[in-house]
Amino acid sequence: MRTVQIYDTTLRDGTQGEGVSLSLYDKLQITQRLDEIGVDFIEGGYPLSNEKDVEYFERVRQMDLRHAKICAFGMTRRRGISAREDGGLQALLAAETPVCTIVGKTWDFQVKDVLRVSLDENLDMIADSIRLLTGAGRQVFYDAEHFFDGWKANPDYSARTIRAAAEAGATLVVLCDTNGGSLPEEIDRMTRQAIETLAALNVPVGIHCHNDGELAVANSLAAVDAGAVQVQGTINGLGERCGNADLISVISNLALKKKGYQVLDDAGLQHLTQVSRYIYETANLNLRNNQPFVGLSAFAHKGGMHVHAVHRASSSYEHIDPAVVGNERRFLVSELSGRSNIVAMTVKHNVRQDRELMDRILAEVVRLENRGYQFEAAEASFDLLVKRCTGTFVPHFELLKYHVEVIADSGREVLTEATVKLRVGEETRHDVAEGDGPVNALDAALRKALNGRYPNLNQMHLMDYKVRVVNSEAGTAARIRVFIESRDDHDLWGTVGVSENIIEASWLALVDAIEYKLYKDHVPPPSPSVQESPSSAGIANET
Repeated sequence: MRTVQIYDTTLRDGTQGEGVSLSLYDKLQITQRLDEIGVDFIEGGYPLSNEKDVEYFERVRQMDLRHAKICAFGMTRRRGISAREDGGLQALLAAETPVCTIVGKTWDFQVKDVLRVSLDENLDMIADSIRLLTGAGRQVFYDAEHFFDGWKANPDYSARTIRAAAEAGATLVVLCDTNGGSLPEEIDRMTRQAIETLAALNVPVGIHCHNDGELAVANSLAAVDAGAVQVQGTINGLGERCGNADLISVISNLALKKKGYQVLDDAGLQHLTQVSRYIYETANLNLRNNQPFVGLSAFAHKGGMHVHAVHRASSSYEHIDPAVVGNERRFLVSELSGRSNIVAMTVKHNVRQDRELMDRILAEVVRLENRGYQFEAAEASFDLLVKRCTGTFVPHFELLKYHVEVIADSGREVLTEATVKLRVGEETRHDVAEGDGPVNALDAALRKALNGRYPNLNQMHLMDYKVRVVNSEAGTAARIRVFIESRDDHDLWGTVGVSENIIEASWLALVDAIEYKLYKDHVPPPSPSVQESPSSAGIANET
């Protein structure tokens, strides 16, 4: 078994992606998670670039990391000054990390036209910078920027740059596909040539790929097969332009698909899904549902024939056991579904596999989807639909009426107020609340009316709100589909509502979200039972 080192640069290269921003606390928490799954190296940032990264390196030294080594990132010295006078290198030393990663120019075009220095001066900049850091007791990884483009253009000069780094004391030379346009066969060939170039110096190579050709993972695996001992990348493939190599897929393929490689450990693999989703949430990004291995749809089955086959042999439509990477199998329902999907989705309800009942549920799904509903991302609404079809649903409250008012004054300040009148058991509640918009105001008023009876709703938070037009040909009279994603301390769930009125569609999705939370937490409906009205019946009685 050959060990492949995992080098994570989510905290530095990942944050260069559009829309990605992490606080100091975020970076420290992500560091802890990456260490727990067994990542070998964590690149914390560029200490010269901002005060947050400087403070990160101060704070991370106080953390009790069990496995990972922290790396500080920087560049070779500037032209015309000594390494000791360079502010960037001094910042690297001040970071006091055991490893420093230095990036330098490998492509002669970049040296002459971007840096505008001579080819020999660039070699001195590489060597001087590494010698300063190794002389201070730091381990140095040299990132050979634009290595593959440089090797294609002038292999002799590119070879001189990586030899200069190795001779100066770099313990690893990382070959960077900086523009992300190389192909796997090119990566394989040039990685082998780089290894040959450094063989006499006994310095191994790593790989750092960008995803502009959507080949970053494939290129990383090709480099490992060619002899690279380290893969650099980011969790979920975050990064500038099209992103970096997704370490989730790299790790999973090396550990589960390829033979002869040791990466992380079994415990680390089982937490990949959790870490992936944690970083999406921390960075305030939407999950990529179709992300291989860890996406919500990675092991989701929709077609009835597929579901039937998976029940007999999961490997018929799954390339691995989803539990190995901490994911789970999901069965979806839609107009494409057959009875097998309904049976699979209703197992947790302890419902008899009654053919007539299954047909009734399927017919209701088809009817509602014709109206614009979709249940693939709204399993909570589907669970409530099943309860209604089986006659086991008793609402926790009854809507008597609601009213939403939006007022814009001459100064363009917009005020929104919602009033709800509910019957909860024998009690009638009439509450009002303000909000940032009509949906927020309705949510606030509804919670205000219910929190006295159901305090566990305080643990529930709205995570996402999506609106889609169902039948655009109807113009402003079109039906609107609203998806709401909610979560508490333990679970994440989705609900859906459809109506020509966006407020009503939102209300239906909100009511389902709250009803699901109460049923999930085994909170009994009030006694005497509330008679279900069309407005509180959610999707089953949608009009």
